[in-house]
Amino acid sequence: MTAPPEPPQPDVPPTDGGAMDAGPTVSARGPVRQRSLLPDVLRGVALAGILIVNMQDFAGFREWTQTGPDRVAQVITDVLANGRFISIFAMLFGWGAAGLIARQGVGTFLRRHAVLLAVGTAHYVLVWHGDIISLYAVVGVFVVLTRRLDARALLVLAAGLGLWWLSLTVQAGLDSVGEVAGRFSGLPELLGTYAGNVTRRASEFGGMLTGSALYNGPWLLALFCVGAAAQRTGLLLRPHLHRPLLRRLAVGGLGVGLPLGAALAYLNTRPEYAAGLLAVPVRMAGGLASALGYVGVLGLLAASERLGMWRHFAASGRLAMSNYLSQSVVMTAVFYPYAGAQWGRWGALSTLALALAFGLLQVPISAWWLRRTGTGPMEWVVRALVYGLPGRQHTLPSISQNRFGADPLPEDKK
Repeated sequence: MTAPPEPPQPDVPPTDGGAMDAGPTVSARGPVRQRSLLPDVLRGVALAGILIVNMQDFAGFREWTQTGPDRVAQVITDVLANGRFISIFAMLFGWGAAGLIARQGVGTFLRRHAVLLAVGTAHYVLVWHGDIISLYAVVGVFVVLTRRLDARALLVLAAGLGLWWLSLTVQAGLDSVGEVAGRFSGLPELLGTYAGNVTRRASEFGGMLTGSALYNGPWLLALFCVGAAAQRTGLLLRPHLHRPLLRRLAVGGLGVGLPLGAALAYLNTRPEYAAGLLAVPVRMAGGLASALGYVGVLGLLAASERLGMWRHFAASGRLAMSNYLSQSVVMTAVFYPYAGAQWGRWGALSTLALALAFGLLQVPISAWWLRRTGTGPMEWVVRALVYGLPGRQHTLPSISQNRFGADPLPEDKK
């Protein structure tokens, strides 16, 4: 496979949640004790959307080979989900990282990233080659260098990095037009045993992480900077103060993102090598635009206290790391040859149905788990390792919006 790696589809959200107040003063040691509703809703919605896109990788089908109802499902996925939700997660990661630095300082931030690197490494080697936690842990360290920049400077930096990366990927696609090679799939070469796959992934991990950081790093850092700019302005914590901006994001983002999604859907019907390369910048540019549009829509609903059923996604958003990892465990158990052995047998429609069913099931399960324990298992582990604090269980209050579109939900000291 000679093609450069495509920006990975999976993602993991920040582990330290949305503080109601993330000012410049370093606060008492420990995770935040109050959370805003909107960031957790965005995480929960994105978590379900990410699974829809990742099913192509879990199940082992090639998008350009889909026909009939499977092609319809693939088009829906490309227009509405592909690249959209990883962009939301990346921006939320930058938002959470900027808030953590402001609240706890650089030392805690670096400890957190060391823990994330360990978690991501284990996820990649033991479960699934599509891990992105380790990549975020490495690239995210550079957010420290932006901690003194204001929102405007962060957006200028993001624009510069993003346009540079997009120009390189577009040029690579154009240069490949006319090549006779077939399209690359990006799917892993699976062995028949669990031990064999673990050994292979362990041998590949270092090179994968280095190559992915070099190739994807500028684009990811651009998205992190956009999220950090949102943290500076309080956009997600006080959406009622930013209605004009949220309207522009909703209209402009979807106005650009949906046509680019249609272009991606077309490219994903083509078997040519160039189509695969050109799909990368189209996917990411359209994904970012639509992601901003989705943030605008949900932000306006939150500002008007009209989130309605979307509020329930806050529960799965609070357990986003645990839910993300459980998606990998369950889906590899269903499809990989050493377990359910369904690899290559499902198309886009059936995997879309499975992703929707499992993603939506995680919402009530997360709410039930939070009522019993107050935190997710992996969230507890990460925070205990970062802060060295014992866990304390409590019952999660019912989710009800205040006039700021946010809930002051007590966050236990973990």
